[in-house]
Amino acid sequence: MATLDGDQHDPLLLLKQSIAAGTSIIPTTTTDASSAAAVDLSLARATYLQFSSPSQVSIPLTTPTRFFSSEKPVDLRSIFFAWEKRETAIPEYNGAAQELNVELAAEGGAGGQVQNLAFVERLDLITWLEGASEESEYIKSLASDTSSAAASAQVASGVKGGIVPVTSGAQGRQSKTIDPRLAEIYNGERRMGDRNSVLRGIKPTDFSHVRKLAAPFNARKAAQAAAAASTNNTTLAHNPKAPVRRPDPIILLSPSASSLLRLSNIKAFLENGMYVPPESVSASSSSSSTLLHTQRLINSIDASRPIRFILVDTPEQFKPEYWNRVVAVFTTGQAWQFKTYKWQQPTELFKHTLGIYVGWRGDQPPDTVRGWGRGVFSTQVDKYSAGAPSASRWRDREVVESIWKGIEDNMRQKGWRRDSGPMNI
Repeated sequence: MATLDGDQHDPLLLLKQSIAAGTSIIPTTTTDASSAAAVDLSLARATYLQFSSPSQVSIPLTTPTRFFSSEKPVDLRSIFFAWEKRETAIPEYNGAAQELNVELAAEGGAGGQVQNLAFVERLDLITWLEGASEESEYIKSLASDTSSAAASAQVASGVKGGIVPVTSGAQGRQSKTIDPRLAEIYNGERRMGDRNSVLRGIKPTDFSHVRKLAAPFNARKAAQAAAAASTNNTTLAHNPKAPVRRPDPIILLSPSASSLLRLSNIKAFLENGMYVPPESVSASSSSSSTLLHTQRLINSIDASRPIRFILVDTPEQFKPEYWNRVVAVFTTGQAWQFKTYKWQQPTELFKHTLGIYVGWRGDQPPDTVRGWGRGVFSTQVDKYSAGAPSASRWRDREVVESIWKGIEDNMRQKGWRRDSGPMNI
């Protein structure tokens, strides 16, 4: 069985070629996968990855690849795991990576650790492997590609081959001789026509009469544009301050499965003041929802109409300006939640927005939450009991009001107004 040998058996290139060819990619425990005992489809126990296209070769799963994350090469096991989970959502991908790391470290596991790629890195990798993109900012070029580029640069500059200058003494000027290899390439190129030959003729055509025909239409269009500009100027004079729509503030939730508040139950909690578990049948929202809206009347900002808030659990679809509208971030104390955020360090994040931690009453908040300082507001709800009457959860309303009070104070501090968004970021 062949082993890794330079650019010819580059792990990333082999994986891309196998995907394009539709051939099998088999995790194995040995370099020879001819026996059924050697085949192990579990990445937790496998130590090699066998490719059958363009040649049959087995590569150790611990081999570093040309894909770099945080300036460090990512091993083949992490790359293949990201490809297998290409259609998995971010929370499920993160959970699967944690489970695989536990299995790798357990008895009988292959050892090591799978690297959890960020959303942008994983999207870029999958796009490159599928062939939709030929370049990636995270993938370093092969040595052969670099050598070819250097050789092409030398040919283009005349250092090697290419164009050889020849001086003519009689004419006193310089002429050029084209290298035969370039001449062969030029002969295979499609010759482009100019603006005259593209009209299927060699005689220039006079289109000056078309300009005369178009003159009345151009004059009419110019008159209409002048009239419209005059109308707009008059309108602006009567209404110098046009109304500006206030943007909707955004509340980010934790995508962690251990979070007490997720998209399925957050809307009922904030609006009705009563906690129900996320997986409960009484949760008001569908578990497949990716975006929700809730309204709250905040008299100190706008006493005439309620403010609409956007509830999401991932910033995947965020534009850069959306981060200015984030007024609260619910967290469980797990720092991986912020890996795709604009501010990835919790201490920096909670200087710009309010952090909220909700735990069970009687339990201590995690040390990470307490270490993030006063930027995180910690509160607790009573532990849920399925058989308890609704009246027993009267303290949930107090928790909800304290959360809204923290959001209101943060919005006022950032400069939210009745007809405008934040002034201070």
